[in-house]
Amino acid sequence: MQLNRQQRAVLDFMKECHADQKRKYDHAPYWTHPYAVAALASAYIKDEGVIEIAFCHDVLEDTTCDQHQLSAELKRIGYSTGSVKTIMDGIIGLTDVYTKENYPELNRRERKKREATRLGQTNYLVQSVKYADLTDNTKSIVSGDPGFARVYVGEMIDLLDQMRIGNIHLLIASCHELSLALNQIDAR
Repeated sequence: MQLNRQQRAVLDFMKECHADQKRKYDHAPYWTHPYAVAALASAYIKDEGVIEIAFCHDVLEDTTCDQHQLSAELKRIGYSTGSVKTIMDGIIGLTDVYTKENYPELNRRERKKREATRLGQTNYLVQSVKYADLTDNTKSIVSGDPGFARVYVGEMIDLLDQMRIGNIHLLIASCHELSLALNQIDAR
């Protein structure tokens, strides 16, 4: 994946936001996950903002950075107003709405079902990056937590059932990873 100056600056900002966070199962620096998502998504999508959206898809959800800070940083890096809007719309579209903090009265199953419905109403770019996110996360979860993997693949099925307008190649990759996960879970 070739990065231009602005994309390298976004990568650096994302690394700063995730700071010392580690991936849950392999304990790699957390930034390696959004980087992998960006690499996969950008292999199939050349749309403006796809790399930046993938890089920052967990920033609002998993760090102290808020929408205002992220938007200001994109402007500081030199993105145009239109590009900032495209990137922010994508990141906001990928940020969970139905969280335990926002909906404590709902159990996980109900929150995830609502999130799947919401994501099913998002645009091509959001759904495409989400496919790449699911593909990368599935590998980690299945190898790192086989018990939770059963729950996760059920949620993934719900998501993929709702999200049907993203990039077909990324959808296929995500479905392939789901199939591998189901086979591994069944083999245990």
